[in-house]
Amino acid sequence: MLILDNARIHHAKLIQPFLATHRDTLTLIFLPPYSPQLNPIEGLWGWLKCSVIEHVFFKNVEAIIAAVDAFLVHISQDPMKMIDRLCVRI
Repeated sequence: MLILDNARIHHAKLIQPFLATHRDTLTLIFLPPYSPQLNPIEGLWGWLKCSVIEHVFFKNVEAIIAAVDAFLVHISQDPMKMIDRLCVRI
């Protein structure tokens, strides 16, 4: 099973032959439209944006990569904080 949001690329004609070839072994489950609360990666992008990218001008791409890398290292230090921030508890 593969859970996807409804990004246009996930419905592209280009991937249809691959899906047809793997129809017996791959099940696609699409999240409802406009449901970022069901997609934890959206929370990570928001956290990254407000912590690293927002209101910052970087000199070059390498500086952006270094800032994003430092953010990922930082949040990896406390996995429970990441889980609390990104995961829905039922």
